[in-house]
Amino acid sequence: MRLELVRIGNSWGIRIPKVLLKKCGFEEFVDVHVEQGRLIIGPSRPPRAGWSEAFQSVSNAPDDLLLLESATVNAYDHEEWTW
Repeated sequence: MRLELVRIGNSWGIRIPKVLLKKCGFEEFVDVHVEQGRLIIGPSRPPRAGWSEAFQSVSNAPDDLLLLESATVNAYDHEEWTW
């Protein structure tokens, strides 16, 4: 589908037909980024979307996969910190 760019103040925009908005699951906000010279528009995700599932998958993982368990000791671990 070819859409016309329209002037909106000092910016440019496009009018996206309602049927496309519904097909893509777009609501009030969208996420936009540029990838290899193309403008990619996707449905906006709320902040921290998917975190609960990610934490759940880590909590079910073997203990040797936990990030803090694999942390190495450095010079700061041997010094007393002053706050």
